Amino acid sequence: MGLDLLTLDMDAVRAELVGGKTTATALAEQHYARIAAEDGPEGPQNPAAKGINSFLALSRERALAQAERVDAAVAKGDPLGPLAGVPIGIKDVLTMTGSPATAGSAILKGYMPPYDATSVAKLEAAGAVLLGKLNCDEFAMGSSNENSAYGPVKNPRALDRVPGGSSGGSAAAVAAGFAVATLGTDTGGSIRQPAAFCGVVGVLPTYGRISRFGLIAFASSLDRVGPFTRTVKDAATMLEVLAGPDGRDATASDRPVDGYVAALEKPVAGLKVGVPAEYFGEGLDEEIRAAIERVLDGLRAAGCVVKPVSLPHTKYAVPTYYVIATAEASSNLSRFDGVRFGLRAQEANTLSAMYRKTRDEGFGAEVKRRILLGTYALSAGYYDAYYRKAQQVRTLLTRDFLAAFEEVDVIVSPVTPTPAFKLGEKTDDPVKMYLEDIYSVAASLAGICGASIPCGETTKGLPIGVQVMGKHFDEATMLRVGAAIEALKL
Repeated sequence: MGLDLLTLDMDAVRAELVGGKTTATALAEQHYARIAAEDGPEGPQNPAAKGINSFLALSRERALAQAERVDAAVAKGDPLGPLAGVPIGIKDVLTMTGSPATAGSAILKGYMPPYDATSVAKLEAAGAVLLGKLNCDEFAMGSSNENSAYGPVKNPRALDRVPGGSSGGSAAAVAAGFAVATLGTDTGGSIRQPAAFCGVVGVLPTYGRISRFGLIAFASSLDRVGPFTRTVKDAATMLEVLAGPDGRDATASDRPVDGYVAALEKPVAGLKVGVPAEYFGEGLDEEIRAAIERVLDGLRAAGCVVKPVSLPHTKYAVPTYYVIATAEASSNLSRFDGVRFGLRAQEANTLSAMYRKTRDEGFGAEVKRRILLGTYALSAGYYDAYYRKAQQVRTLLTRDFLAAFEEVDVIVSPVTPTPAFKLGEKTDDPVKMYLEDIYSVAASLAGICGASIPCGETTKGLPIGVQVMGKHFDEATMLRVGAAIEALKL
């Protein structure tokens, strides 16, 4: 019998390699075979295909070259990196030489970046085998992965439902057994929400904990790179590899990187767990509410002190986020003009016409909507009323968390108000789609860390995730609590 790719974790990969039961090359080929069989659309030659559509491009040559290097190290008995031989996928908003970087947009179709993102380079230096690039909402703008120019991604746990967004391809690839781990990005919930919808672990690191160099920007003060994995320990391993300073990113912190894996061994007894009433109000699915209550009961039984906290400005988080994020998107996406890279409209007689036509042809509807909203918020006469005011409210939201963290070590809440919804269910109502971020955007605005941990299923078999939020740069405590939740086996 071969390895079970749906449950394979990093410890198992290392044991199989060191024990001589498989090779990194064979493991990569096994994952590529599964991708070929299930990721594409069903057809006469591929009756088992599920049309998940998680991968946009495969980097077979680069992956197999790395696998050969790992196999040679194993044969010689050389020390192995923490990710040696682990098949990993990369969200297509991160640059990776030899593979296109489209950000899920037609405007970057065929663009081949000349350098690796720092996070990509760190993974490969740790021994990871990089399988390819993963589908996502265009420029990471979306909560369902239905905004990609290259088609929507399906949820492997329920093919008629969305995997979440914008990192839907990254979450789906882990859930479907196409990769042991993946990289995603989170601007307002784009790691945590897909992780919850697909039943995997997803980590939002503190802003500045992981370099953003090589990340195609959506909103620079909010964008963060983070991992998807099957276990909390795997997430801790990824975070140890990815975290740290970077001379090419002025926002990357030079704070020492904690031993996240070692921290998982510490008991959680005595930790104070905050429960914000503002996250348990009207609109929360009752099965999710019940699942979070079971988590809290389990943490109490493990010796944690569970107590209420208040985050009074939570109700302003979604509108604040969508002013700041769209304003920054308006600025960042102005570089896509048909001159420097990507698509260029052919039938344009003047420079301004080329700009207009290139953007009209290259950007999708959601990206255009957010550019318009952001440009309006930054325009003369409206800057103070919208953008400046939103930044002031952002400060209030951050102070809410700082005050709460004076009383507790972590905060536990839902990740999403509902389980994964059906494909096409909310595409015609942007406001409903934006409200999917109601429990995730506040942590993004405050810059704190957060994680989505699987904590059960609905009666229909849809995954449920619980959100654990931690203090700035205290991923170690956050992951300790996440591991305790995982151990409950809900």
